[in-house]
Amino acid sequence: MFAAQAIDISDKAAFYRGLVKQLKALLEGEHDSIADAANTAALIFQMVPDLNWAGFYFLASDEELVLGPFQGKPACVRIAVGQGVCGTAVELGTSMLIKDVHDFPGHIACDAASRSELVVLLEDEEGVFGVLDLDSPLPGRFDSADQAGIEALAAIYVAASSFQD
Repeated sequence: MFAAQAIDISDKAAFYRGLVKQLKALLEGEHDSIADAANTAALIFQMVPDLNWAGFYFLASDEELVLGPFQGKPACVRIAVGQGVCGTAVELGTSMLIKDVHDFPGHIACDAASRSELVVLLEDEEGVFGVLDLDSPLPGRFDSADQAGIEALAAIYVAASSFQD
């Protein structure tokens, strides 16, 4: 049985290295993409401080993302590609680190308490198939170390899930 272990958060790079090890152990041997997404979201939500939402959106078509497994308050179910932070990340093909969502034109407020957001792409050999989205009630919560760490976690999810056959 897997049990998350506390990790010192004073050094973000070391924190994310520890979280990478834990996620690899948690997903080892499981290749179901939904189960892996659920456990990835749960681990991130439990371990990364100051979050109010962590979860997945998957491309249902070239034009729309649909909600996947998550932790936090109920969320928007469908997001058009090119809309909000998640849809913009997919449209631009890049991660998005937003210090204050109130300054992001077209931000979709699923939870009015969210103030900053980090969205990283989920990509395999066929291209982008979704995003991993983190929200925080604190403005400026995320920085480049968080982005690099969450991108590493997203890569572990992609490698472990059935998307990689």
